[in-house]
Amino acid sequence: GSEDLLRSALEHCGAAGAETRLLRLSAMKVKACRGYYSKAAHACTWPCSITQMDPKDEMEQVYEAFVHWADVVLLATPIRWGTASSLYFRMAERLNCVQNQVTIANKVLIRNKVAGFIVVGGQDNVQGTVGQLLGFFAELGFAFPQFPFVAHSRGWSAEDMENNVRDVRDSAHLHEGAAELARRSIALSARLLDTIPAEKLERGGRKAHDNRKGSG
Repeated sequence: GSEDLLRSALEHCGAAGAETRLLRLSAMKVKACRGYYSKAAHACTWPCSITQMDPKDEMEQVYEAFVHWADVVLLATPIRWGTASSLYFRMAERLNCVQNQVTIANKVLIRNKVAGFIVVGGQDNVQGTVGQLLGFFAELGFAFPQFPFVAHSRGWSAEDMENNVRDVRDSAHLHEGAAELARRSIALSARLLDTIPAEKLERGGRKAHDNRKGSG
C-alpha cells in the first residue's frame, strides 16, 4: 500500500527531471540504537559510532541520503497499532546523532531540505502518526510543503487487510495525491535551494539548554 504510493511519487519526481533513490528499510540491515545519548549527550556522536564500528550496518545509506544527497525526502509507512511501523522507529532512533549535533554543538546537518509523508493502514490515527513524523523531522531541520502528507485509512474495524491494500493500490485519487505531494515538495525545494543558508542558525528557543556553565 504505502510503497505503491511512494513509487508513484518517485515516478513523478523522475518525470520532472529529478534523480531518485528508493531505500526500503525492510530490506536493509539497520542495527538498533544503543542509547548512548541516555548515558551522556556527548556520547552520541556524528558520524554514528555504531556505523563506524560495524561495517555491516546499513544505516549509512540513510545518513548519506538525508544529510548529503537528497534535497527532498518522501517517507512512506503503514500504520501499525495506531502509529508508524517499527522499522521507522528503528531508523528514527538512529537519527538521534543527527539531531544531537544541534543540541551539543549548535551544528545543523539538515539545511534547506524538504520532507513529505505517505501514511496508509487498516487502522485509525492518521493524524497522530503524521503528527509524530512532522514533529521528529522538524527537530532534524526539515521544511515541509503546504499539505505535507497523503494518507488513507479505512478505520479501526477494517480487518480485511487484503481489501485495504487493494483499495490503496487501485485508487487513482491516492496515486494522484502522491504525485501532487512530490510536485509540492520539489517546488519548495527549488525555492529553498535558491536561497543562501545562514552561516549560523539561531537556536530559536527550541530547548532551554546551552553548554555554558553558570555560577551558583
